[in-house]
Amino acid sequence: MAWAVPEYDPQHVNSAGKALGKMAFPVENEEALQALAVINNWRSSHAYPLNTFQITLRNRARRIERTVIVAQREKRLDSIHRKLVQKKSMRMTQMQDIAGCRSVFGKLADVYKLVEIYKNRQFDHKFRNGKDYIVNPKPDGYRSYHLVYEYVGYGAAAPYCGLRVEIQVRTQTQHAWATAVEAVGIFTRQALKSSQGDADWLRFFALMGTAIAAIEQTPSVPRTPYMKKELLIELAKLADSLAARSMLRAYNTTLNTIGSAKDAKYFIVELDPEESKVTVRRFKAKESSEANRQYTKLESQIQETSRRQVVLVSVTDINALKRAYPNYFLDTALFSRLVEKVLKGDFPDPLPPVASSGED
Repeated sequence: MAWAVPEYDPQHVNSAGKALGKMAFPVENEEALQALAVINNWRSSHAYPLNTFQITLRNRARRIERTVIVAQREKRLDSIHRKLVQKKSMRMTQMQDIAGCRSVFGKLADVYKLVEIYKNRQFDHKFRNGKDYIVNPKPDGYRSYHLVYEYVGYGAAAPYCGLRVEIQVRTQTQHAWATAVEAVGIFTRQALKSSQGDADWLRFFALMGTAIAAIEQTPSVPRTPYMKKELLIELAKLADSLAARSMLRAYNTTLNTIGSAKDAKYFIVELDPEESKVTVRRFKAKESSEANRQYTKLESQIQETSRRQVVLVSVTDINALKRAYPNYFLDTALFSRLVEKVLKGDFPDPLPPVASSGED
């Protein structure tokens, strides 16, 4: 299989990143298209180390929980663009989450079992950092455990040395919260995932973060009530004013698939909320470079005001795709059930937050 390899030095990549931060979409001029070609090569070069990490993650996670969800993805162009705009001093080569893989467990205890395996067993790659956003939730309500490694390779794999891969480990309820934030953000045209947009929606998700933390008996989200009565009063008021329950129940999409299902490894998922349509393009393992090329092309054609979303991921099949990325199918069913459960008061008393938050 012909995997993409880095073709440009870090200075060239960082220059392309600076150009991306100033781009308007859709991309049409030649200079911008050349910068996108550099970025596409840099991003697609992560595919080989990402695949290596995903195989290890899948093997380790499935020894703990047979039905664990495991998936991998490369960071979307609009997310890279937003990060570069928000953090002016950040260089493209500094981003730790260009490539990421994820495991989603049914039990919180299994999250920490996997983390302990990574901490205590031999691993051929260089550990960069880890962040426990479960014990230290982000102020927006995000909760997960992150591990970042640098790839170490020899021989034919040497060109990938130093590329970073982020591993996210979370529970199904934490995953339901995170994907609902993205789905509502897509539907309302707001960058809720980046803590931008309507203050009431942001507050609603922060409060739900604390309620879900209470269900899992982990610390509350900073700056939210950890007295159950106060939490319920504020949450119920916001749920009514936002019509959150009906909105979360209303999402549905139709699915259109392109490409052979046999031996498909990579999937480009394109969501068009205006048409309530999802198009999935399927690629075999040997078509990694072509998948990345089409991915960047589709992203570059999206208007800045459009709600269309495109992502390139790798999972075992379409059913796993829906479970791993329900936000791209506007599927908020699990989160909707959690909202109903919480508004009935069917959860234990929240725990106080820890002294410091997990904010980046």
